[in-house]
Amino acid sequence: MSWPKRPLEEVADFCLGKMLDQTKNRGDLLPYLANVNVRWGDFDLEALREMRFEQRELDRFGLKYGDIVMCEGGEPGRCAIWKEQMPAMMFQKALHRIRPHECLNHEYLYYYFLYRGRAGHFSPLFTGATIKHLPREKLAKVEVEVPPLPIQERIASILSAYDDLIENNRRRIQLLEQAARLLYKEWFVHLRFPGHEHATITDGVPVGWEQKPLVDIAEFNLGKMLDERKNRGDLKPYLANVNVRWARIVLDNLREMRFEQRELEKFSLKLGDILMCEGGEPGRCAMWKDQIPGMMFQKALHRIRAAKDMDYRFLFHSLFHEAQSGKLAGLFTGSTIKHLPREKLAKVELVIPHQSLMQSFAEQVGPIEDQISALEAAARKAAKARDLLLPRLMNGEIAV
Repeated sequence: MSWPKRPLEEVADFCLGKMLDQTKNRGDLLPYLANVNVRWGDFDLEALREMRFEQRELDRFGLKYGDIVMCEGGEPGRCAIWKEQMPAMMFQKALHRIRPHECLNHEYLYYYFLYRGRAGHFSPLFTGATIKHLPREKLAKVEVEVPPLPIQERIASILSAYDDLIENNRRRIQLLEQAARLLYKEWFVHLRFPGHEHATITDGVPVGWEQKPLVDIAEFNLGKMLDERKNRGDLKPYLANVNVRWARIVLDNLREMRFEQRELEKFSLKLGDILMCEGGEPGRCAMWKDQIPGMMFQKALHRIRAAKDMDYRFLFHSLFHEAQSGKLAGLFTGSTIKHLPREKLAKVELVIPHQSLMQSFAEQVGPIEDQISALEAAARKAAKARDLLLPRLMNGEIAV
């Protein structure tokens, strides 16, 4: 089944966001989306930055429910639909804001872009030899299939049912993660752990606890350098800096690199390994839960593996707390692009409780982590089902 096609400039309004220029920008500080905040199908709203916007700029650079936000550079075409996740959200120049006319259902258009973008249909429009871009004038010529509005709405409702399930799971995961973090803070930051009434505190630390550098309680190393001319072996998926968010691993559009047999142990991941960004936003970290077997990691990441007498769940929450509270910032190097070198990370000191309390913490958060893993697995299955349906619905193979 074929539907009439129209260029995007005829069926939607679209524009680029505001240029970040601290010397020229005026007005009130407001949060904004940058390229890094837009994933395939959702937004990463942690650690948002702010920019000054004048009153006259609010409509031009503001987002409304149903706007499609698309990356202009980096991974051009990557997009998500804005559903008022936060009030007064603006967007930066590295992003296109696409606002469909009445002839298009906004969810249908989003799924159309999701299908075309992931299938690589935008690639011929990209400019740039190394860093790819999707300029506004090229985006304007993208042809959109426009079926009758009832069909658009039906396609959108079928696909959005899967995304609603994924979003519900994500909200539940966030609540569970928050519960685990609150427990860590209660026990090990505010020192209201079981039996704290009878503990003796010396220099702010209970007697029997120790302060140890990371090098004494974990092994860690950087991943493999990506070099297509030198790398040999079998192609395997790997995690890069962009895949590691705060407490979350993003598994969309994984890339592959060649690894030799002798490199597999050095650069592979196991359940409980902690991945921490070395650059970009140093200290950002997440725990690997064996979501995909045979996963490797790239040089922009530290792999931190707990020693035998150290529980990996306690170690993750300790490092996550240190990173989120800004305690690692003093270790960063670089004036513009920040880095967290291995030798600096080795000296990070953590307060380690006695073994029985660490084990009690692990027993409390273990079931929480199991629930999170189950919800993540269900979300991946829903996403896979949606992605199988997506091209068939968009090509008219399935009658709606």
